[in-house]
This record gives sequence, structure tokens and C-alpha cells, in this order.
Amino acid sequence: MKKDFQAWHKKKEQVNDVEKRPFFHEREIWFCHLGANVGFEQDGVGEDFQRPIVIIRKFNNDICWVIPLSKTKKRNKYYFAFQFDAITTSVAILSQIRLLDAQRLSRRIGEMNKEEFRGLINKIKALLP
Repeated sequence: MKKDFQAWHKKKEQVNDVEKRPFFHEREIWFCHLGANVGFEQDGVGEDFQRPIVIIRKFNNDICWVIPLSKTKKRNKYYFAFQFDAITTSVAILSQIRLLDAQRLSRRIGEMNKEEFRGLINKIKALLP
């Protein structure tokens, strides 16, 4: 599938012009404008180039570490499956951790429970040398 970098660039300009950043916390799940990215980097989808993410560290009101989510079930050390509602199983793609500006956050869709969030953080720590 050919990526539409020009459409993403136009959307990125709109996202950059957002003046009021949303208020967010660790453990929250948001739709986020991730964009059209290079190679195997996780892309956003649709006309707004969005993908769900989980916020794993809030540094201040402007930036945070996030992990993109998928519904594709994979089982190895680079994925962490969890449920944040009664019907949706999400998979955090640990290898895709990244720093984002809060301007990219679109809308809050849920929150990880504390126990699963601790499991996610422990799995991230286990990947570090």
C-alpha cells in the first residue's frame, strides 16, 4: 500500500496549529494523530491518520511517552495484550515507544487498569539492557 505523505503533511500542519493541548494522564488510551511514517514505523489510519495509543509517562502538560496499540494478536516479548473494556483486546507494540507532543492527542477513549499498567511497565523494563 502506497503511503500518502502529502496528505499527512497537510494534516500535520493542522495538528501543529492546535493551540490548546488536551489534559491527559498516564494509563489513558487516546486516539492520536500518528501520521504516515517511514518503513515499519506504526502509521495512523484514515483521513486523520489516527491510531490508539496508551500514555505510559507524562513529562509535563506538553509531552509524553506513548505506545501505539493494535488489535492484531501477537505473542512475543515486544507485545503486551490487555483489555480496557469488556469487548476490546488491545495489543501494545512495545518496540514502537515514542515521545509525542500532546497536540497530537485527538480524543480519550479509555484507561488501562492499574494492575495491567504495572504489567506493561514491567514488560518495558525487561526490554532494557
